[in-house]
Amino acid sequence: MIATLSGAKAGSLGFTVSGDVTKQDYAVLTPAVEAAVAEYGSVRLLLDMTDFHWEKVSAWGDDVNFGKQLHNNVTRMALVGNKNWERHLAKLAQPFYAQEVQFFENLDDAWAWINSHENA
Repeated sequence: MIATLSGAKAGSLGFTVSGDVTKQDYAVLTPAVEAAVAEYGSVRLLLDMTDFHWEKVSAWGDDVNFGKQLHNNVTRMALVGNKNWERHLAKLAQPFYAQEVQFFENLDDAWAWINSHENA
């Protein structure tokens, strides 16, 4: 499931990614990111994956399309989690989803990095 997170400032978005992500979850994520890109030209994105399990095979196409379509417009992506494999996922995500990706264990630290003025 993907749900909107509070704490975003202009040009940034945050989402909680929990359980198993499905094709329908991209109907929440993609339009929100596209709208922010249309308004600001680019977006900084935070994904809290603390309760994430995995992505259903049926969602893989939407996942790939999200990356292909929006990679150049996502200037920073913060992945928040508490598992070692999530840390590795952050390293793998950069070439496909954002210009710069960082892993955080703390949501407040991730928001600070995403919302910092150095990103603008």
